[in-house]
Amino acid sequence: MAIKKIEHVGIQTRDIEASIAFYRDVIGMELKGTLDHTNGVIKLAFLGFKGADETELELIFGYNDYLPTEGKVHHIAFTVDALEPEVERLKSLGVQTIDTEITTLPNGSRYFFFHGPDGEWIELFQSTRG
Repeated sequence: MAIKKIEHVGIQTRDIEASIAFYRDVIGMELKGTLDHTNGVIKLAFLGFKGADETELELIFGYNDYLPTEGKVHHIAFTVDALEPEVERLKSLGVQTIDTEITTLPNGSRYFFFHGPDGEWIELFQSTRG
């Protein structure tokens, strides 16, 4: 198994600019980058703490119009070096997958979603960001 660390936690947002400002100004995180998803609908923003190479926060806008009052943690992601062998391993274990194929983002990072035992969304993420 080649899972290395928690990559990021994805949080859905109604207003990505307001959420970026909140996590920057209130929490003290810095914006590491933004990108538009290849599906043309979803916008992503990644935040972290200055000088730290730790788990990031991913803000997700445009995925779902409905957010419960308590907010919505969308998924947890784990870093992998090579996505294909891990996806094959999951399938061999009979894990229920969400994605049918690996998705490549415009920056070259790739991901694959599957379900945990209680239906939670889990992502394996192969990053081009280092």
